[in-house]
Amino acid sequence: MNDLAGHAAALRTLPPSCGPVRLIAIDGHAGSGKSTFAARLAAALGDAPVLHLDDLATHDQLFDWTDRLCEQVLLPLSRGECARYAPYDWTARRFGPPRTLEPAPVVLVEGVGSGRRTVRPRLAALCWMEWDRGLSWERGRRRDGPGLSEFWDGWTAAEERHFAADPSRPFADVLVRQLPEGYEWLEGPRTAAGMTRFVTQGE
Repeated sequence: MNDLAGHAAALRTLPPSCGPVRLIAIDGHAGSGKSTFAARLAAALGDAPVLHLDDLATHDQLFDWTDRLCEQVLLPLSRGECARYAPYDWTARRFGPPRTLEPAPVVLVEGVGSGRRTVRPRLAALCWMEWDRGLSWERGRRRDGPGLSEFWDGWTAAEERHFAADPSRPFADVLVRQLPEGYEWLEGPRTAAGMTRFVTQGE
């Protein structure tokens, strides 16, 4: 994780954004590599907690999870308390036993729509996975196999509607591009517009 060490150090210096927590969103198209990147960045941060939005979404509410996120996660963290949320079981189609998310110095939230307008006021930084939409979806379909092709048809339509109404990329502090080895961090549209002073280059 040496390629992420400097960036992790920069994230730790950001002002807290959600109570004592520096909440970092990792957004991008489905299949763009968000989960893998979040795991590697969390390791570089010393095993920072990661909230996966797939645990809050459901078959019937692919993007209507905002209330659950705010009530079960963001409000407790803003008070410096442990969050408790019930992750959704995509096979059983029901919510499972509650999990705890501690108010660590840095908490990552990854998933499509993690940088939506309702969440942005609570974010210390927004990272966008800079990967072509079509290639991302193609990679996701290959990963999940033909048995989920009908789900993917519904998902891609829902994702298009979501980002058309509530885009995240224009507000990204960082554009993250996956390389054959490691990641390239680029200045995001928000940083380029002078709306933030987040340091994207590792020391």
